[in-house]
Amino acid sequence: MGENKRLMLSGDWYLPDDEELEAESRRRADLCAAYNGTGGDGMPGAEEGDRILRELLGSVGEGVRIRPPFQCDFGTYISIGARTFINFGAVFLDPGPITVGADVQIGPNVQLLTPSHEFDTERRRAGWERALPVTIGDNVWLGGGVIVCPGVTIGENTVVGAGSVVTKDLPAGVLAVGSPARVIRTLERGVVPSIQESE
Repeated sequence: MGENKRLMLSGDWYLPDDEELEAESRRRADLCAAYNGTGGDGMPGAEEGDRILRELLGSVGEGVRIRPPFQCDFGTYISIGARTFINFGAVFLDPGPITVGADVQIGPNVQLLTPSHEFDTERRRAGWERALPVTIGDNVWLGGGVIVCPGVTIGENTVVGAGSVVTKDLPAGVLAVGSPARVIRTLERGVVPSIQESE
C-alpha cells in the first residue's frame, strides 16, 4: 500500500493525484458504468447488476436494492447492511469509510460525503484533502436530497427530512430537518404522528 493511500485511509491529509488511487478509481468507474447500464433493482439484468454491485462495494448485505444511477469514488470502502434501499441518483464519495446499516431507506439524490479540502488557500490549490468516515445506523430514513458531511454519524431509527444538510452527529430515534439539520422531536416506537404534527 502506497503512502497516499495509507494517509487517506487513516483520515490524514493526502494528495489524491496518485497512480494507485487513480487505478482504483478507474476500476470503480468501469464497475459503476456497468452497474448503471444493467438497470439494476428488479429490472432486466438485475442478477448481473447484483453481481457487479458485490464486486464494486466492500460489503453488501442480503436484499440490498440500489436504483441506478449510483456513483462512488472507490466502492471498496462502502459497507451496506441487509435490506437497505437506495433510490435513484445516490452519490457516495468514499475515500473514507461509509457504513450504512440494515433496513435503511435512502431517498433520491442523497449524498454521503467523506472527503474535505483545506481552508488554507495554497494547500487547497496543491490538492490536499482528507476523508472522515460517515456512519448511518440501522433503520435510518434519509429523505430525498439529504447531504451528509464528512465525519458524521447518524444514530439508528433516526429520520432526516428531505433537503437537509447534516453537518454534525445526530442521536438515535429523532427527526432532524434543515440546513444545517437540527433535531426537532424524538420519535417514539409505535406512535404515528398526525399530518399536522409532521408539518
